[in-house]
Amino acid sequence: MIEVDHIHKSFKDTHILKGISTTFETGKTNLIIGQSGSGKTVFLKCLLGLFDATDGKILYDGKQYTELSSAEQRNLRQEMGMVFQGSALFDGLTVEGNVKFPLEMFTKQSKSEMQDRVDTVLKRVNLVDAHHKFPSEISGGMQKRVAIARAIVMNPKYLFCDEPNSGLDPRTAIVIDNLIQEITEEYAITTVINTHDMNSVMEIGEKILFLKNGLKEWEGTKHEIFKTDNKAVTDFVYSSELFKKVRQMYIEERN
Repeated sequence: MIEVDHIHKSFKDTHILKGISTTFETGKTNLIIGQSGSGKTVFLKCLLGLFDATDGKILYDGKQYTELSSAEQRNLRQEMGMVFQGSALFDGLTVEGNVKFPLEMFTKQSKSEMQDRVDTVLKRVNLVDAHHKFPSEISGGMQKRVAIARAIVMNPKYLFCDEPNSGLDPRTAIVIDNLIQEITEEYAITTVINTHDMNSVMEIGEKILFLKNGLKEWEGTKHEIFKTDNKAVTDFVYSSELFKKVRQMYIEERN
């Protein structure tokens, strides 16, 4: 679980995050949504420890990052997995090499132990025959699955995903969404996803945090988002005719 307590973040005279408080539960997919400039990326980087909050607290299973020693902070960071927007794979490494990289950097496992772990996570993301391919030789969807495998190879407690469906067709995006949700539940990970994809919201939004101008404007589930009267949320989510129709269908079914 990640607990966020009145987080503020400023850069010189620019106040980006303005007192956000929320909780991200273990074993659930927690989504952060909002328009460009709402503070989503800065908030995610604060959760990752890449930015220090100007004020407020972030607790990881009860531990406050800023109160930990350097060694404890390093250990905590190793419990975090990250799926980057563009996958961020190393072009010069094979699929196997990309997934093995964190193990080589941060563990003292034997070669056989590392190989076993790499084989396990690649099998979990359905890439059993891709070990020796390079990123340029596989599809965008497969690259995302490699990125997910690399993110979970260290068996993290916390998984962060920045626009994991960026650049994917709708069908592949659903596959990636479902994979992230399955892994979250299976391994009891606290997963936080920064996204603008409303299909992801409807598909896996167990907890949705909507930011606007650096503030927590609304939070709830994918079911509750249909019922909210918050105009900022409805303007954002139902900006397309498709989602207007989906909401109307949902309301009619409930009545």
